[in-house]
Amino acid sequence: QVQLVESGGGLVQAGDSLSVSCATSGFTLDDYGVGWFRQALGKKREGVACLSSSEDSTYYADSVKGRFTISVDKAENTVYLQMNSLKPEDTAVYYCHAEHQVITMTEFWGRGTQVTVSS
Repeated sequence: QVQLVESGGGLVQAGDSLSVSCATSGFTLDDYGVGWFRQALGKKREGVACLSSSEDSTYYADSVKGRFTISVDKAENTVYLQMNSLKPEDTAVYYCHAEHQVITMTEFWGRGTQVTVSS
């Protein structure tokens, strides 16, 4: 059974750092690109950071460049998002995503973890 379970969200102050994790099971990350998306209240879900299956290509939204870092530990089947210099506008539910790099329409989502940044 495929599962993506996020953890590590919480309430922090502006300027703080926070790391969220995504524990995966039921599939191997070797063939999947991974990413983090977020959805703030009343807004559309947006891509925050993505990492290719070969780990040689990354994407970051302009709003988080230089502050967020995505990484993966394939031995532990876990995806991470390190968030530094957090801002109130980073407040959102953060979702983990995995997408097969070859087989189209094969993707999985976690249920999300809430990150709240107070000013």
